[in-house]
Amino acid sequence: MSAPAGTRTAVLAPRRTAGRTPALVPQLVLGLVCTGYAVGASVGWGSARLALFMGDFGLSAAALAAAVSCFLFARSADLRFRPAWLLFSLSSLMAAGGNAVWGWYECVRGIRVPSPSVADLFFLCFAPPAIVGLLVLAKRPVTRAGWVCLVLDAWLIGGSLLTLSWSLALAHTAHLADAEGVSVTRAALSLAYPLLDIVLVSMVLALHFRRANVNRAAVNTAIAALALTVLCDALFTSPLLRQTYHSGQLLDAGWFAGSLLLAYAPWGAGRDARAAGEDAAGAAPRTTTTPSRPIAGSLAALTPYLAAAVCTLGILYNVIEGRRVDRVVVLTGCTVVLALVVRQGIMLVDNIALTQELAQKENHFRSLVQGSSDVIMIAAPTGVLRYVSPAAAGVYGREADELVGAELASIIHPEDLGRVVHEVRRFLAAPPGDEPTTRIECRFRSGSGDWLNVESTVNRHQGGLILNSRDVTERVRLQAQLQHNAEHDPLTDLPNRALFTSRVRKALGGRRSGDAGTAVLFIDLDGFKAANDRLGHQAGDELLIQAARRLQDSIRAGDTAARLGGDEFAALIVGDGARDQAAREFQVHEIADRLRVTLSEPYRIGAGEARVTASIGVAFAEPGSTPTDLMRNADLAMYRAKAGGKDRVELYAPQMQAEVARRSELAARLRSALRDGEFALLHQPVVHLASGTVAAVAAQARWRSAQGILFTPAEFLRVAEDSERTAELGRWLLEEAVEQAADRARAGHQVAVAVRLPARRLLDKGIPFGSVEALLTRYGLPSGALMIEVADSDPRVPFEELEQRLAALRRLGVRIALDGFGSGYAAINALRRLPIDVLKLDRGLVEGVVESARLHKITSGLLRIACDLGMQSVADGVDVPEQVLALRAMGCTHGQGMAFSGPLDEYRLRRALVRGEFPVPGGKMVRPVLAGGSVPLLTGSHAETPVPPT
Repeated sequence: MSAPAGTRTAVLAPRRTAGRTPALVPQLVLGLVCTGYAVGASVGWGSARLALFMGDFGLSAAALAAAVSCFLFARSADLRFRPAWLLFSLSSLMAAGGNAVWGWYECVRGIRVPSPSVADLFFLCFAPPAIVGLLVLAKRPVTRAGWVCLVLDAWLIGGSLLTLSWSLALAHTAHLADAEGVSVTRAALSLAYPLLDIVLVSMVLALHFRRANVNRAAVNTAIAALALTVLCDALFTSPLLRQTYHSGQLLDAGWFAGSLLLAYAPWGAGRDARAAGEDAAGAAPRTTTTPSRPIAGSLAALTPYLAAAVCTLGILYNVIEGRRVDRVVVLTGCTVVLALVVRQGIMLVDNIALTQELAQKENHFRSLVQGSSDVIMIAAPTGVLRYVSPAAAGVYGREADELVGAELASIIHPEDLGRVVHEVRRFLAAPPGDEPTTRIECRFRSGSGDWLNVESTVNRHQGGLILNSRDVTERVRLQAQLQHNAEHDPLTDLPNRALFTSRVRKALGGRRSGDAGTAVLFIDLDGFKAANDRLGHQAGDELLIQAARRLQDSIRAGDTAARLGGDEFAALIVGDGARDQAAREFQVHEIADRLRVTLSEPYRIGAGEARVTASIGVAFAEPGSTPTDLMRNADLAMYRAKAGGKDRVELYAPQMQAEVARRSELAARLRSALRDGEFALLHQPVVHLASGTVAAVAAQARWRSAQGILFTPAEFLRVAEDSERTAELGRWLLEEAVEQAADRARAGHQVAVAVRLPARRLLDKGIPFGSVEALLTRYGLPSGALMIEVADSDPRVPFEELEQRLAALRRLGVRIALDGFGSGYAAINALRRLPIDVLKLDRGLVEGVVESARLHKITSGLLRIACDLGMQSVADGVDVPEQVLALRAMGCTHGQGMAFSGPLDEYRLRRALVRGEFPVPGGKMVRPVLAGGSVPLLTGSHAETPVPPT
């Protein structure tokens, strides 16, 4: 053998379906060799000497080939069956030795083989190893009674054959040997061959019906080889043939074929082992159904009776021939009958034990079925229920007897029946090994008429079905509730963002994929946060619930309303396939405007009411739109509606996306602008309106991007929405203004610098209380030379904290100005509570102070308040001489704007400071209101400004 067993296996059986083709080659070769030997023996091989050679050494070579084949296979076979093939190798080796001794006498020495001789010893040793090898290959009994029955079966067969053989030939051979005075040794040899053959035949027949499933082909081949050998031995031992036998006759062809069959047997075993290995190593276990063998089973059961019949025939033969019944026949017949009786007794006891065990198991399983909480039903192939377990009364509310005889289809919900029938037919058509069970979930009718959700495990049973069913109604309800909770908002019970997105995707797909009438509305409640803070979170939740109810009632039945989170809602308006796009847009806009009006009506909350408005963005589907695109467009339109004044409906336009992209790009560039040094600091002079002298400079940041574009604060602060970036910008502005003011002071330009900071920036932890003093100390700038302009426009800023922060700064000597006075809703409250030194009039008041008599009176009143409180005033946006004259006449002390100068870089600013003043329309007044000097804005104490009691 030139290759390992694994390699040989892969070559011989590359695939299961083509496994028969390679196996035909050795079978054909085997058949041709045996046929050639038989033809040669039938014609006498052409010469007497060649006939002797082929009859002796030819048989020896065939037996030696079987011995070598079995030995080589035993080295690579499974350890469980290795002894069997070693024993077969030994048995064939004995046969080869016996034939070789015959050839030595007849061919080499040319004399007749003596009797007895060494050849007889070899031939006698042939049968015992073969018998033991068959026992190893056979399926072993698992009980002691099984072993006893196996021995009895062997004796029944052997005794019957012995009785028949003794009656036919062996008795005559024994009497003849006794009459001729043959020696005891020769007489024993004459009887030993047939007796061993009888034992071997008995084992072959007894084990034929007990061979193991594994190595079945090997066992069959080995049995055929041994049966052929035994048949030839029986013919050889018959007196008629033995007297005329000589080597090279046709009888040798039988022994030759038996040896070659035994040589081929292990390779049949190898194919079975490979097949078993392929099944075991498969990706998925395959359950195959082995077809029953009724004929083999019947022969196995009838074997004892057939043996007894053969024994009876042997005795009857002697009686019919008028012979005296031989004592061997009588003794053997009695033992056969006794063995048959004992065997029947053992089988009877075994059957009684099996019957009792079967009854116990049946009672056990019956109690399990009857006591199970699951309902077990058996349906005939026609669908009629033949058995229903008693659990049906508790599960279905129907007695088992009531269901027996009914059709299974009659208790299944009509909507589920088609799906169940399809699944059952598919399951029954599938191979049982591939799909032994299936699972079906449907609705069954209960005794009360309700429908129960039932889960059933289905198995095949005699052409019908076995259903193991359980009630899963509560589980189905819980799953439905969990699914509902996962897809709906817990407060308003409207669909949430996930379900809304899914329905938008469904609306954009299918037959409506090209319908441009499908629209998405994004809705935001303006003023909800203020109402929620004022009324409380519980009232805010009630407001949201009422808004959701109004939204749900205002849309059509096929549309979807959803809450996306917070005070944001959405609506999906499904298109109707209309061709007129303009009419469709008008219809959707009308729906959106009706929603806006409905959501803006007062809400009754408890004993009071709350008012909010609605900003709505509308986006229409376009060919190729995705849910993400459509919802993003509606969101952009909604933010445009809020930016346009709120309480309005805005349709999406493509330029909105372009603007968002521009702002996103600008914001991304702004993040790196500070790090890359792209910001510059400009200063606009604050001029005394009476004398034209420069009293202070207002620091203003400008961003000169890498592309050379100069952005004003109004442009770049609008995109700096993240608080981290604006805080960083505020810190840079403050530090840069202080540093440059200190440089100017050292150059002899004693002028204060004003830095504008939002109120919420002053409360930011990024600017601690001591940071301003640390900046002044680091750069050597007097504290009175710094003025903080507080931009008070955020209603969320707590006044208490802001008041404490400004008081701490004022105690450091920092001047405080209230920026944008006259525009903020909390301006009067800030004036009343905050420690303010300077009021800075809003640009909106200054621009119309000349043309509008109403604004003239408002500005005049505000300046009078500032004067009465002892505060100085600065007008922002003084751009024309008429504004200078009007403001000075009303008592405004300072102004900044294009009437004097725009923002200047450091070089131009110093030139303006050297000049020291700007021309004032109408001439100079006698005494300046804000004196210049080391502290230009105000001379005197920096104590808190007296504020009248509230």
